[in-house]
Amino acid sequence: MPISAEELEILIRTAFPKARIEVQGDDGQHFAAFVEDESFRGMNRVQQQRAVYAALKGKMDGAHGEVHALALTTKAPE
Repeated sequence: MPISAEELEILIRTAFPKARIEVQGDDGQHFAAFVEDESFRGMNRVQQQRAVYAALKGKMDGAHGEVHALALTTKAPE
């Protein structure tokens, strides 16, 4: 079942309500997302990205995940 960029943004925003979030993608499976949040301060990139993936609540899990690919950029505010 495809997912929209808006739905993906809502999932991320639930976990990061004050974040600057940009999600692009219109085929329902391949997306690019930018997430900038203060909670990332002190985390390395892998930790930041794991936090975002956790917010997706299984939408990327295995062959049956709704999201096939996500190009993810994360950072703490400067």
